[in-house]
Amino acid sequence: MEHYGLQTAAGHLTVSPESKEPYAAEQLAQLHADAELVLARYPQKRSALLPLLHLVQSVDGYVTGRGIDFCAEVLDLTRAEVSGVATFYTQYKRHPNGEYTVGVCTNTLCAIMGGDEIWDSVSDHLGIGHDETTEDGKVTLERIECNAACDYAPVVMANWEFFDNQTPESTNQLVDDLRSGVPVKPTRGPDSVCTFKQMSRVLAGFHDGLADQGVGAGPASLRGLEVAHQNGWEAPRADQGGAKDGSGQESDTRASAGGAAVEGKAPGRHSSTDTPANDADEKPGGKTATKPAKKSAKKPEQPSTVQAEAEPASLFDDGATTAEAEPRGDAPLTGTPAAASSQGATPQTGGDRPEEFVSSYGEDTTAPGEDAAKEPGSTEATKRRKRESGKNGKDDA
Repeated sequence: MEHYGLQTAAGHLTVSPESKEPYAAEQLAQLHADAELVLARYPQKRSALLPLLHLVQSVDGYVTGRGIDFCAEVLDLTRAEVSGVATFYTQYKRHPNGEYTVGVCTNTLCAIMGGDEIWDSVSDHLGIGHDETTEDGKVTLERIECNAACDYAPVVMANWEFFDNQTPESTNQLVDDLRSGVPVKPTRGPDSVCTFKQMSRVLAGFHDGLADQGVGAGPASLRGLEVAHQNGWEAPRADQGGAKDGSGQESDTRASAGGAAVEGKAPGRHSSTDTPANDADEKPGGKTATKPAKKSAKKPEQPSTVQAEAEPASLFDDGATTAEAEPRGDAPLTGTPAAASSQGATPQTGGDRPEEFVSSYGEDTTAPGEDAAKEPGSTEATKRRKRESGKNGKDDA
């Protein structure tokens, strides 16, 4: 099946002209009516983008170019903003999808319980790979991540309905039945599997009344509850004590049935998501974010014969760091140049001056930082006089 999203050699995503054809007047009117119901649930209309994309898929079968334009217009967003969301989540399809999305979980537990074998078998059986659709447009096959049904591994999903404890043979039979129109019943949940478009409308927030049909949790999921009942374990009840506020008084944390109507916002509970953000230097409750430095007794320095590790190199002895001293434009470096020892160099302590050494300040002079006047009886002064007298003797000869 020809894909809607085409990848060019330059790596740009192009959109086929067919997906940009405008909606028919009746379709567009129904989309706007449904969109108004969706927007009424949110304080800010841009928050309705996710369900609106599902709404588009319920009409077109995937996120089309015209669907992106519709969402951008209704929510006052750019097409780039809408496309960024539509390409981020895998439940939004950027090319025509099959009537049934069959997903094989190949995450860790399902994989070792047979998920990989199921995938190989059904992929060969249908002749398609990941995110590909059969020629009749009935089944799109996917490798999917964990479906939170590890107690029934390996699990296969058909339009996000559970088929537990599957085998290669049972999965092949499932896709054959879906393609031929034979009714199939999920292991848990509704008694039948709806189409991809019908499922997308449910995800947009328009319930089909089947949520409570069939078994919600099987024996494996309820095993922990059975153990709790056998041992008399139970969670604290609400009437045994409520939460306490900062004053030590118990506060009523129960939600009202209708919620609170807040000016400019939709009815409902407004707590952390609508609370103004704290300033950068502030904690909840108005406390400062900076932590006082911990006081610790300084240990006396112990002499050691082991050479200490060199301190991290700093550019200046007056405390300025490299970044602080970096020149801006033509500004010169500021700060006092650091000593060689602070740069990790081994300090020179003692030793003879090489015979060929000539000070940049002239002969018989010392550079700043050296001892300006050596003691007459010092080793360095004695050696220097000997060298000078030896040279004079050679010159006389």
